Amino acid sequence: MLMIVGLGNPGQKYENTRHNVGFWVVDKIAEILNIKIDKKQAQALVQSTFWDGKKILLVKPQTYMNLSGQSVLQLINFYQEQIDDFIIIHDDLDLPVGKLRFKTGGGTGGHNGLKSIIQYLNSQEFDRLKIGIGRPSNNSEVKDYVLTTFTKEEKVNVEEGINNAVLGIKMWITEGIEKAMNNFN
Repeated sequence: MLMIVGLGNPGQKYENTRHNVGFWVVDKIAEILNIKIDKKQAQALVQSTFWDGKKILLVKPQTYMNLSGQSVLQLINFYQEQIDDFIIIHDDLDLPVGKLRFKTGGGTGGHNGLKSIIQYLNSQEFDRLKIGIGRPSNNSEVKDYVLTTFTKEEKVNVEEGINNAVLGIKMWITEGIEKAMNNFN
């Protein structure tokens, strides 16, 4: 089974913020597969299904971004015999809005969700899909900026990015991270 984890913050207050693009990708995959991510397990909303003949587990941790590692570790421990690989989908300040970057391993880039996952897993060696949210143009604090909504102009780019992310995740599932990096980075 392949685990696809979208990072975000739960609740209506954060639903439309930049920090939740990981959730949006997982939601888009669920929409395409005509399923609901509504099973509660390991401090997350999860749902398993098949996509192109591969069993997948869609995950949206409900621990808030800074504690995402708790949920991810619990799921990995629970499904340890069944998980072949997993990918973390998250927002990235260093990429233009809607741009994608697949990556294996590496640091956190200051992302608190990744910090938590690395801390709980005691490893940096996992696949990631970064989705650009841009940087604040004024002197805004990053912690405030990631909780803002996209402008009307940015929404077009982020929607295109989410659609490309879904295609990239499908490629990751069927052909692996190298192929996804070559085609979407």
